[in-house]
Amino acid sequence: MSPLLWLAIAAIAAAGAYVVGWPAWQSRRHRAERDTNSERYLAWRGRGRERRPDGEGQTADERRRLVAGAALGVLAVAALIGFFMAS
Repeated sequence: MSPLLWLAIAAIAAAGAYVVGWPAWQSRRHRAERDTNSERYLAWRGRGRERRPDGEGQTADERRRLVAGAALGVLAVAALIGFFMAS
């Protein structure tokens, strides 16, 4: 394959990984920050929980999007390696 085709595949896969994975990552971070703030407030009011339940974390959609983003990232790296080998 042409080196430019490998480079195009790498760029498209990297952009796809960013578009798919970044919103899920940010959503998880914002929810964790919001939960921490509300837990601090409830603890200050004397109604806080002892510890967080184990089930809290990522939603199924976020997990699926992060896995898809990681797969696209791996594809981008593989295509970049293909670009360097072809050129």
